[in-house]
Amino acid sequence: MSTPNSAPAAWLTQEAFNRLQAELTELSGPGRVEVVKKIEQARSEGDLKENGGYHAAKEEQGKIEARIRQLTELLRDAHVGEAPADDGIVEPGMLVVAKIAGDKTTFLLGSREVAGDTDLDVFSERSPLGAAIQGHQAGDSLSYTAPNGREIQVEVISAKPFTG
Repeated sequence: MSTPNSAPAAWLTQEAFNRLQAELTELSGPGRVEVVKKIEQARSEGDLKENGGYHAAKEEQGKIEARIRQLTELLRDAHVGEAPADDGIVEPGMLVVAKIAGDKTTFLLGSREVAGDTDLDVFSERSPLGAAIQGHQAGDSLSYTAPNGREIQVEVISAKPFTG
């Protein structure tokens, strides 16, 4: 699936989609109202040039608006569904174990949003590593070019659906 800008849509579990939708609803409604109240309160305190509370509230508002835009775009373009098939083929939504430049690493291929509160490393399927290993399976060896120009060797050890 591709979005209008030709980047592949993010894969999300139904649980991740629902969690992000709830966050968007909270930020778009009560979150916005709360930050506007903080701005109004700080504005009523006088001189805005030296008003730390006002500047902090405006910064918080900017962060909320940026997160609302990010979530809106992600949810609009997301491919929502069950975890991928347990066929050992690397694709978004898979927990991958690989030897990267000689070091064994476990990571989720997909979106940080799917990993939720876990401490898993996450690589986008659009990252150099993610793009290189997609479609490969256990036992496959390959290399990819890192952003710094180095050629990095990778051996896929396993790929299982992420059940987070």
